[in-house]
Amino acid sequence: MFRWLTLSALVIVLDQISKLLIINSFSYGENLPLLQIFSLTLVHNPGAAFSFLSDAGGMQRWLFSAIAVVASIAITWLLRKHASETLFALALSLILGGALGNLIDRVAYGYVIDFLLFHWNEHYFPAFNVADSAITCGAFLLIWESFMEKKHGSTVS
Repeated sequence: MFRWLTLSALVIVLDQISKLLIINSFSYGENLPLLQIFSLTLVHNPGAAFSFLSDAGGMQRWLFSAIAVVASIAITWLLRKHASETLFALALSLILGGALGNLIDRVAYGYVIDFLLFHWNEHYFPAFNVADSAITCGAFLLIWESFMEKKHGSTVS
C-alpha cells in the first residue's frame, strides 16, 4: 500500500507546486496563450467540476471539503483492501491525490486554483489543474478496469 500512497503524495506535490508557480507568476484572470488551443490562466473555482455550485454563497466550500475527506477515507480503505490489484489501486491513488490536492486549496483559500485552459476559437473548456487531471485519469482507469473485469469474466469481491 505504501507505493500507492506515495503516488497519491506525488500527485499532491505536483499539484501544489504547479499552483504555487501559477499564483506567483500570474494576476487573477491573466491569460498566456501557449498554443492555438491551449493557454495558461489563473482562475479561482469555489465550486466543483465545471464550477458546479460556484455561486452557492460559501457553503459549497465546506460541503465539497467534507465530501473530499469522506471520499479520501473510503479510498484509503479500498487501497488497503485491494493494494495488489494494480490497475484498480493506480486509479484510486490518482483520485486520492487529486481529491486531497483540491482539498488543500479549499481549506487554504476557500476555492480551487485552476490554470489549464483549452479552447477552440471562441469556445472554452472550463479551466482545470493537475489535481483535476489526476482525478479524471483515475476515473478513466476505473472505468477501463471495470470493462477489463467483464472481458475476463472475473468479478471483484
